[in-house]
Amino acid sequence: MKRWLTSQPMQQSVFLGPALLVYAIIMMLPFLLGIYYSFSDWNGVSSQINGVGLQNYKTILTDDPDFGRSLWFTARFTVTVVLLSNVIGFLIAYVLSKPLKSRNVLRTIFFMPNVLGGLLLGFIWQFIFTRSFSAIGQATDIGFFNLFWLGTENTAFWGLVIVSVWQGAGYLMVIYIAGLTNVPSDLMEAAAIDGASGLQVLRHIVLPLIMPAVTICLFLSISWAFKSFDLNFSLTQGGPYKSTESVAMNIYFEAFKSNRYGLGTAKAVIFFVIVTIITMIQVSITKKKEVEM
Repeated sequence: MKRWLTSQPMQQSVFLGPALLVYAIIMMLPFLLGIYYSFSDWNGVSSQINGVGLQNYKTILTDDPDFGRSLWFTARFTVTVVLLSNVIGFLIAYVLSKPLKSRNVLRTIFFMPNVLGGLLLGFIWQFIFTRSFSAIGQATDIGFFNLFWLGTENTAFWGLVIVSVWQGAGYLMVIYIAGLTNVPSDLMEAAAIDGASGLQVLRHIVLPLIMPAVTICLFLSISWAFKSFDLNFSLTQGGPYKSTESVAMNIYFEAFKSNRYGLGTAKAVIFFVIVTIITMIQVSITKKKEVEM
């Protein structure tokens, strides 16, 4: 009896069982219910749920231009934000990994935007774009500040990009700093003695050695950008004319505003499959780079 109680399967069940149970209730059960509802015409309120087979998926793929437009916006937004946030986050980390007197203060300043919630940031930057920029533009007559930032498709897109990068680059900076601290200093000193320039050291020594950090940062930034909702909702609400409506916002409007919960969950399932495939490809590619280097 005592041997059974102290066996490895029993210990794993005791320690992992509660966590797996909570995960199943909070994550897996809603996920499976969402797949079930995607094959129905449920409105999210009624007690009657009628099965419609693949009709919701057919409607999305053939007769829903709004979903295609939101998917195209989300793809462009994700590519832009992932590239800019990772490049800026790495450059800030590379500079702040040097022995600067004020590096701890600067790290805190760059990380602080990530502490604020997306909804709050959206309202703050809405005031900045509409009031502060216009005031600066009137005082200085600089064209950049006189743009109607949230009023046109192009400027609203870049306004969202600016806020997203400003918020996320500081978090990625922390991960890149952790990777840079593990790069052996004697290896870089030896390369410098051999005549390697700073750019060559960065390209051939630093970047290969921090590839695990790159994998994590790319994964996080891709998932954040794809799931973007709060910034879009508070800053532009998908406007002007749905030009900045992300897929997450389109799903929200479909399910909770139009009361077409079945169609909304079908969109969520399609979106889940797309994001899963992209992140799996990204992780597999960067992991191979880690093995090669």
